[in-house]
Amino acid sequence: LTPRVALLSHSNFGDSDWDSASMMRDALQIIRRRAPDLCIDGEMRSDVALVPAIREALIDGSTLQGQANVLVMPSVDAANITVNLLKVLNDGVTVGPIALGLRPGAHILTPAATVRRVINMTTLAAVDATEQHGQAELNFSASAG
Repeated sequence: LTPRVALLSHSNFGDSDWDSASMMRDALQIIRRRAPDLCIDGEMRSDVALVPAIREALIDGSTLQGQANVLVMPSVDAANITVNLLKVLNDGVTVGPIALGLRPGAHILTPAATVRRVINMTTLAAVDATEQHGQAELNFSASAG
């Protein structure tokens, strides 16, 4: 799956000077320097991220092609509100929260975590550990209950 990343905000492509919008624009510049081949754009509203026709009508030459499949929120509040709305409205599956940038990584399970969520987070933690330490150093085993 190729990531198509949208940095979300209440504004689109510089039409607001609020701190949260400026933060997302600054983040975009940092990300583009560090990962120039990443399909990413912002700051943008969620409808602009998820509906390519709206984005195409709004801005020419966006580096984000198609529907975004990674949504980066400007705050924990925005992320929590969004994930809970989507989960309830779409009977969705959530993975996370995940604290990024830590070594070793942190994979967090809340008291409301379902069995499926525990399995998803365990799988993600195993993949992260494999990438950090190499397959040979890890010893995973499963036992029948």
